[in-house]
Amino acid sequence: MLDRKGAPASFDADGFVQLVRRITSEDSVIYPLFDRPRDLSIAGAAVLPTQTEFVIFEGNYLLLDDAPWRDLQSLWTLSIFINTPRAELERRLLQRWLDAGMAPAQAQERRDTNDMPNADLVLTQGADANLTISN
Repeated sequence: MLDRKGAPASFDADGFVQLVRRITSEDSVIYPLFDRPRDLSIAGAAVLPTQTEFVIFEGNYLLLDDAPWRDLQSLWTLSIFINTPRAELERRLLQRWLDAGMAPAQAQERRDTNDMPNADLVLTQGADANLTISN
């Protein structure tokens, strides 16, 4: 799925749902980290200490109304959606790839064929959040 990297199907969503469930019920939880410069996940890279009071999750599909993502909705104490205009998303995503060293044409293609379809999915198939903030 390298050509659709970041699409919902490219994630271990079932594993993520299980991780969130463990965080809500266990004292200490080991979890993976994503290393963006190396573009890979590192299993067991961090530990959520027992004394942790709050955990904030950030991600595109956390309110996606599609299995298994929708299973997360009952686990959130509070959900917030940051509503960003599509034109601003396009600008930011293009800049992200330019900052990563891509040539302008390559960055635009990556944005248009991969990132914006992912963003459009979130905008059209996301469940309602407890709070929506306009950005």
